[in-house]
Parts: sequence; C-alpha cells; structure tokens
Amino acid sequence: MPSLEVLVPDIGDFSDVPVAELLVAVGDEVSADDPLLVLESDKSSMEIPAPQAGTVKELKVAVGDTVSEGDLLAVVDVAEAPAASEPAQAPAAPAAVASPPRPADTAPAPAAAAPAAPPEAFERGDVHASVLVLGSGPGGYAAAFRAADLGLDVAMVERHEVLGGVCLNVGCIPSKALLHVAKVIAEAETAATHGVSFGAPEIDLDALRTWKEGVVAKLNGGVAGMAKGRKVQVLHGEARFTGPHAVAVLGPDGETTTVSFDHAIVAAGSRSVTLPGVPHEDPRVMDSTGALELEDVPGRLLVVGGGIIGLEMATVYDALGSEVTVVELADGLIPGTDRDLVKPLAKRIGERYAAIHLSTKVEAIEAREDGLHARFSGDVEDAVFDRVLVAVGRIPNGAALGLDTAGVTVDDRGFVGVDERQQTNVGHIYAIGDVAGGPMLAHKATAEGHVAAEVIAGQPAVADFRGIPSVAYTDPEVAWVGLTETDAKDQGITYKKSAFPWSASGRALAIDGAAGLTKLLHDPETGRLLGAGMVGPNAGELLAEIGLALEMGADVEDVALTVHAHPTLSETVTLAAEMAAGTITDLPNPAARKR
Repeated sequence: MPSLEVLVPDIGDFSDVPVAELLVAVGDEVSADDPLLVLESDKSSMEIPAPQAGTVKELKVAVGDTVSEGDLLAVVDVAEAPAASEPAQAPAAPAAVASPPRPADTAPAPAAAAPAAPPEAFERGDVHASVLVLGSGPGGYAAAFRAADLGLDVAMVERHEVLGGVCLNVGCIPSKALLHVAKVIAEAETAATHGVSFGAPEIDLDALRTWKEGVVAKLNGGVAGMAKGRKVQVLHGEARFTGPHAVAVLGPDGETTTVSFDHAIVAAGSRSVTLPGVPHEDPRVMDSTGALELEDVPGRLLVVGGGIIGLEMATVYDALGSEVTVVELADGLIPGTDRDLVKPLAKRIGERYAAIHLSTKVEAIEAREDGLHARFSGDVEDAVFDRVLVAVGRIPNGAALGLDTAGVTVDDRGFVGVDERQQTNVGHIYAIGDVAGGPMLAHKATAEGHVAAEVIAGQPAVADFRGIPSVAYTDPEVAWVGLTETDAKDQGITYKKSAFPWSASGRALAIDGAAGLTKLLHDPETGRLLGAGMVGPNAGELLAEIGLALEMGADVEDVALTVHAHPTLSETVTLAAEMAAGTITDLPNPAARKR
C-alpha cells in the first residue's frame, strides 16, 4: 500500500506555528479532507486536512511542536498513489460547497451560468488579473478570497499601507475594542449599587491606545496572510480606471503601475461627511477616525450627529470621563430606528450626558484659543467645547475612481448602480459594499463580495437577502433585522407585533438589563416572521437566530417551539414568539381561555 506524506501547506508569512491539537491517532482511517491536526498562531488557526482517504501510518509532530511551510506532519497509507508527484501538501482550503436551496416560495435561483466569455482584445498592463478588486475592506478581501478559492487569478489594490479597509483599521474593530473598555468601566460603576465598589478608574491612554492597535494589528496580519496563502497579488496605491479593462495605480513611491483585468469588483468604501461652517482643518475637530486615535480625553466634547457612529464614540468618551453634548438635526436619536428600541438608550444617556439637543442644527463653529465656540439653531445657547466630533454620515467613494472612463454609471452622490448579481451597467465590472448603495455595513459588503465572485466564476448567485442586521454598540445596544415598524408604516405593510419586556427576564435582571426589550413582527395572515428588534446588553448577539429564521421563511410558531436555554437573553426571542403564538406562560396570556 503506497504512503503519502502530508506537509505544511503555504501559510503565508507565518513560520514556527505551534501544533495546537491532534485530531487523529496512528491507525485511524480518514477520508479525503478529514482534519488531521490544528495549527494555531496568535493571529489565526488552520485545520490541516488529509489530501486523500487512507489510514494514518505515522504522526511526525506532537502538540506544542512548531512547524513551517513544507515541514512533514504525518504519513498516510492510501489505497492508490496520488496523481501528483509525492510528497503532497495538504490543501490550503476546503473545496467550495454548494448553497442549500431557498424556501419554495422565494424566487427560484438563476440557472448556473458559464464563466463569462473572454473579453474583447485589449492591451495588457504591467500586471494582469482575471479579477481585479479595488479595496481590501471586508467586502474587498471577501470578494478577492472567494474568487481565488474558486480558481480565479486575483489582484487586489489597497490605497493604505495595510489591508482591512476602514472597518478593520479605523472603524468597526478599534471602536469595539474601546467600547469593551467603556462597558467594563460602566459595569464597575453599577457594581457599587450591588455592594461591590471600585476606585475611580485610572486611564493610561498610551496603554489603551497600544492595546487597541494590537487588536487591529492581529487582524491585519491575518488578512495579509490569507491573501498570500491564496496567492492574491496585492498592490498598494491609488487606483483610477483608464478604460473598460484597465486601471492605473499610483504607488506610495510615486511610480504608476498599469493593471489590466477581465473582470473588476469595485469595493472602494466610503468616507466621512464634512460640514460647512465647521473648521475641519483644526486638529480639535475630529471625524470618527480621529476620535479613535485617543489623543486625549477632552473635558467638554460636542458630538455632531446622534446616529450610530456618533453615539458609539460618545459612549467611549463618556466612560473615559468627558462631559458629552450631542446635537442631532432629526427629532430623535438614531434616525429611522423604531422609537421603542431607542427609548431605553435615550433615557440612560439623557441622565448621563451634559445635554442632548434634538431638532437642532450646528450653525457654525469658530476655532479660538480657549476652545471651539459652537452656535446652534433655535433657542439652544451657544457653548464652548475642547473637541468636536463630526459624525453626520458617510458618502461613497464611487466618484473618485474614474469609473466614467470605463463606461460605468455613477450617480451624483457617488453611488454605483448594480443589479441582483452586483453587476454594473458594464457587464464585466461589479460593485459591492458602500459604493453599491443600501446600508453601509461591513457584513453586507462581505455577502455582496461573495455574490460578485461567484457570479464571475459562473455560479448561480444573487444578492437576495431577507434581512441585513444592524447594531448600535451603545450602552445599551440597539439591534434590528428585517422589517422595522418604521419601514412597515412608511411602505403600508400590514404586520402584527409581539414584544417581551426584559423586566420579566431573570437573566436581564441579573445583569442590570431590565430596561431591555425583544420584539418580533410577523404577517397577521400567515404568521411568517418579518423582522425583529432588541435593545439591551448584548442585543446584537440575539439577531442571528432571527436572521436565520427570516432566510428560512420561518413563522413565529417555529421560533416559539424552539427550546432555548434558561436563563439567557436569547430566550427572550422565544418568549416574544410565544406572545404571538398565544402560548406564553412567563407573562399573563391574553389568549388564555377564561374560566
């Protein structure tokens, strides 16, 4: 019986990676792709699979050993010699798996299309790729890696020094690291009411900043390693289209590289909005990126914009000791979000912050030596602040890429129109994420990136999402997925609501979350779930179940019949479903028979 040596595959820039776990023993029978062992660095972990079916003859490593690319891991006796010459490396990634069919009542998935025909002849650039991805954020790297996994030759352009885009470097990840610290500080304060008191926190900004940057750096390294492992060619610089099949990339060294492509995926993201009358050139005026730098903890902070980004950063600076004032042009915080979900948040921060001014406009801000002098609309008095954070939204980067030279339509706001396959009006150019419209969320961009890559590879993929979850990582968190009451009323959609107050949840009471709420919306005729919303500690972690239920076409009874662990916050989902199904026993049941 021939033997096959299993070697460490290409694992990017990593070396001396520890063996974390052995999943088989000598004599075990394994199938092709069964995991043999796990390698784990400080940035990522990887299962090493069996290249072929057979029997484990030898294990050449033990837990705790360190290995690098090409090292011998195991020997497997196989029934037939592998087609390729030995020794063989373990596959770097598992084979793609087809998606399960959608429910019968949804539109049928499109028939599988063959990969696009070779494009018309065009001049090759200094670099050529079957797929060019512009941007390396969650959408861009997801598209690039998915395309590479499907066997396509991929190049990815990133204008910054490191990969990961806004989300990883100056958005989602660093903000969540700081919000975790804010939560710890807030919980320590609350513990005093339960008989456990701590001293006032001592804030070491340098250490806090270093920790935050370390979190980001680990993920940067992981993305770079996965790009190398998938043989995605990465170019750094500013890219602009010069034609339907070419871009010019101006590198940090001032040199220009021309890149030609068969297909392109635009994942160029968005940038912060600036306001007239605000001295953005003054270093005391920050956008969200500047706020995450933690240059100092200002005594008086004005947050212009009461949306998710503004309120998340307000949460951080409030916990660190700033006196926070929030100004919002709309008549409520987190505009467009159901008021019953925002109410507990508004109540808490209304009691903590210096002021919250709704239906108020910042008329002007004047930079003076003693501070930033702000003038507001209406009867709100002028005030002086040490720093100002402007967080009034983001605008897409579609207009800055020269897409018109490729024939791609870009609207006046910088959005690129796409169809359900993420294709633009130019068939071989795709757009995903913030530039493609819809909610500017990393997970939406990731999902769209998969769709674009799969369509290019000839797979039957469409962006047909029943619900895109949204989370405000404030204290308390506010989260929703699918249809909201606000949207239902605006669109004239008939719905029925069932809500479970967290004041009746033992778990919520035990973690000071009694002000929370879980609500479900369903079709009054069919019982089918339409959407959900939650507010309270870790509310964002409760969305996944409803997201899955929406995709599967579940009704409220399906959720009500699903047994949840007790006591957990997640059981508030099934309790809200029981309210709708008329089977609730944790609260008075309006549907109960009267005796």
